[in-house]
Amino acid sequence: MNERKSPGLADRIYSDILNSIIEGEFKEGDRLMTEHALADRFATSRPTVREALARLRADGIIVTRRGSGTTVGRRPDPDVRRFAPLETLSDIRRCYEFRIVTEAGAAELAAQKADDDDLHAIEQAWIRLERVVEAQQGIGASDDFAFHLAVARASKNQFFISAISFIEEQVVFSMNLSRNLSLVKTLERQRLVQREHLDILEAIRARDSVRAGQAMKSHLAGALERMFGN
Repeated sequence: MNERKSPGLADRIYSDILNSIIEGEFKEGDRLMTEHALADRFATSRPTVREALARLRADGIIVTRRGSGTTVGRRPDPDVRRFAPLETLSDIRRCYEFRIVTEAGAAELAAQKADDDDLHAIEQAWIRLERVVEAQQGIGASDDFAFHLAVARASKNQFFISAISFIEEQVVFSMNLSRNLSLVKTLERQRLVQREHLDILEAIRARDSVRAGQAMKSHLAGALERMFGN
């Protein structure tokens, strides 16, 4: 087949396979169809299928082991489809991976350098988020972003502030998805996220940089796990 690879087609294959996994056609541990069979299924070339599989592999959705073929590694939260196109999941995951590294460092510095005004700003953002959770009204993504930006500002390092500000659109999008998922779960899940925010605040307030960095890393890794895991 003399077909030029199409990014749009690879996106569709990625979404279709991911949707099949979410729907339960392929369960965790199940062996996926071969590249050849998938190429026949989607009436495309193996290189295009390979491109889609590479993205699924990078996202941790599928796992390839020598002698075992390709199997389903994990199943994303089925409710993801209600709030975001499946083809955006790769970008969302990459955003979280970047934030885990960047914001953990910002939180560590914030614990060392935050002044009273910084602590007040972080506390106020947390309080606004607490009101959203308790009132069960709205999503609170803008307040969530304000909390994380306040932590970055407390680091007194313009590079952290600029990095978070520059990706605001992507961060708020992922926060909206994460918080929408929490809304359709249980109130306890929303309160869990708030406890994670409080752990960050308390660590910064205690001037414990190691604990602050770990609390931020655990919070963001937890959000990623809640989205991409069951």
